[in-house]
Amino acid sequence: MATTEKLDHIEDLEKGAQVATSLLQQRANDVRSNTVNWKSYLQGQMISNEVYTFISNFDKASPEERASLISPNPMQFASIFRNLIEKIAKDQTLQYILTMLDDALQEDKTRVDIFKEFAKRHKESVWQPFFHLLDRSDKFIVYQASRIIAKIACWSKEPMEKRSLQSYLIWLKDQLRQPNNEYLQTAARCLQMMLRVDAYRQVFVDVEGISAITSVLAGSKVGFQIQYQLIFCLWCLSFNVSLVERMNKFNIIPILADILSESVKEKVTRIILATFRNMLEKPEDREVVQEHALAMVQCKVVKQLELLEGRRLDDPDIVEDLTYLNEKLASSVQDLSSFDEYTNEVKSGRLEWSPVHKSDRFWRENAIRLNEKNYELLKILVRLLETSRDALILSVAAHDIGEYVRYYPHGKHVVEQLGAKQLVMQYLTHEDPNVRYEALLAVQKLMVHNWRTSFCVNGK
Repeated sequence: MATTEKLDHIEDLEKGAQVATSLLQQRANDVRSNTVNWKSYLQGQMISNEVYTFISNFDKASPEERASLISPNPMQFASIFRNLIEKIAKDQTLQYILTMLDDALQEDKTRVDIFKEFAKRHKESVWQPFFHLLDRSDKFIVYQASRIIAKIACWSKEPMEKRSLQSYLIWLKDQLRQPNNEYLQTAARCLQMMLRVDAYRQVFVDVEGISAITSVLAGSKVGFQIQYQLIFCLWCLSFNVSLVERMNKFNIIPILADILSESVKEKVTRIILATFRNMLEKPEDREVVQEHALAMVQCKVVKQLELLEGRRLDDPDIVEDLTYLNEKLASSVQDLSSFDEYTNEVKSGRLEWSPVHKSDRFWRENAIRLNEKNYELLKILVRLLETSRDALILSVAAHDIGEYVRYYPHGKHVVEQLGAKQLVMQYLTHEDPNVRYEALLAVQKLMVHNWRTSFCVNGK
């Protein structure tokens, strides 16, 4: 299935759920039931006769009647709505105007270009009236304006210019991180729309958008609808070859693997599997594909795939992606060396007592390889000792640093330079007995190595 077709197919499957669960949509239904006294605005000289005649006819009109009002003079449609948005200050009326405009754009996507053309003719910014509303205190107005911005940006023939695009994507990113945001679904929905457009994806990554998504997914518990929407955004990004090759730098695979293991919603499962597939299928660099595959193996994705295969799944997309992932991951495991396995585990930050840690042969053959890429793996172990609160991770990290010193002749010096010696020593008094034990062994290896070095020097 082609990229755009698959995007449309999956979005069509979910539209019902979005309408049913979005707070904005629920409130929009209430707003539509209101009545605006346009006559009072005319009498108060807040709107002209032309505006009054058009809007009073447009209000409550059927989609067909609206089309007949717009088609004779499209510029009038844009002019009147801009005029109303800029002049009406009352929240309740502005809510109504924005909802009416949002509905009109939804009825015919080509109407966004009417606004674009009007702004161009008058040498104005098409975005300014709507951006201005993002600072309002009424959150319904804010997010309804945001929806309109997204529609103009995504449905117009011409893309959003970079400066406005950056501003809008930064705003959306900030909404994701806003604590207890009751309109989080609407912010995510706008982002879903924006990231369907490939030209907007790189800019979102440049404004640190992926970090915002992963912080929400990995942080406080969010509902399955938000999970689905934000993973959909990651899935959109994974269609871009240059972006998908860098995506797991943001720890995406471990986060999605955790959600997959806990999710009971088929829609969430579907979008995770589709994202995983893209992360194996889209990169052109074979090393990146292998890195992604190993990360999935390390995060127990294979086990989750087995469990999913045990279920009765009716969705052909899920079945197809399951088959692809199983074949690809099985092939990757066959090519897996013990050092590849170790590298992937350390990079994932999810240390456990896998066989390589306790293998003398592994350390004898590979200790020196921890020096590669400017001590990349060793630095990760040190960072885990600095930041982790997990007793298992701390135990394994301390153990590995001890084995590195034990099997690499200059290991003690390197460890001291990286500050690992002090970190290990502070865990001698850790509350967990396993951490204390591994820290003690590591310190002993540091001391023994020191003694051996002195003995060799003095013996010459």
